[in-house]
Amino acid sequence: MKILFLGDIIGRSGREAVLATLPEIRQRLSPDLIVVNGENAAHGFGITAKICQEFYAAGVDVITLGNHSWDQKEIVAYIDGDPRLLRPLNFPAATPGRGITALRTERGKNVVVMQVIGRQFMEPMDSPFAAVEKELTGLHLGRGGVDAILVDIHAEASSEKMGLAHMLDGRVSAVVGSHSHIPTADVQILPHGTAYQTDAGMCGDYNSVIGMKPEAALFRMTRRLPGDKLAPAEGPATVCGLFVQTDDATGLARAATALRLGPRLAESWPVLLG
Repeated sequence: MKILFLGDIIGRSGREAVLATLPEIRQRLSPDLIVVNGENAAHGFGITAKICQEFYAAGVDVITLGNHSWDQKEIVAYIDGDPRLLRPLNFPAATPGRGITALRTERGKNVVVMQVIGRQFMEPMDSPFAAVEKELTGLHLGRGGVDAILVDIHAEASSEKMGLAHMLDGRVSAVVGSHSHIPTADVQILPHGTAYQTDAGMCGDYNSVIGMKPEAALFRMTRRLPGDKLAPAEGPATVCGLFVQTDDATGLARAATALRLGPRLAESWPVLLG
């Protein structure tokens, strides 16, 4: 299987870049599963139903969220009716929506996608480790079970992301981090076959402060005043993500490559395995 995960999509610039590049990505890489993090897609804060439908129409299979899940209030009423829109699995049990979904791809592959949110330097939540462990009970990766399992960990601390990846090594196809908006250079396959990247990076304008206009961000950093509301940078966006190719028999990773397309970062196109 070929799995594409695109990191946090920031505002209009990020949305437009993703929608513009997905046709070429699909033509060149033919991904079986496309997952995007959309929690910053609506002017940098949350997502709307309309934006979800735009992504689905472009070929996105699953959208994950994060700590900005509810910034657009309409999503609270919408999310229960959209099984492909995931908020963190370890939110309190009474929270609307779901943190895991199972689907069948166009090529007949059975896949599971789940998301958890970290606890270090974030709002207190249930353990992401326990939440994933509970959902993996009864799931079997590989022939006779699920063809692929992707876990998005939306977290600040790289150690927390790495810890979860090692706990899941050999049990899921890929663990990929989101939230920090900076693509990390540690794309790898762990010893037991799980693909990993601490953070996939953002799909947004990198002439910014993690996707936001520098002026308002700098004002807050240099004065003890709230300043203007943060707003997404609006220059040309770079699309960043992780591309994973798995073994059909085991569901584990055979190759993992960073994807970077845009004007500011070094371009990286994955090479397809034979």
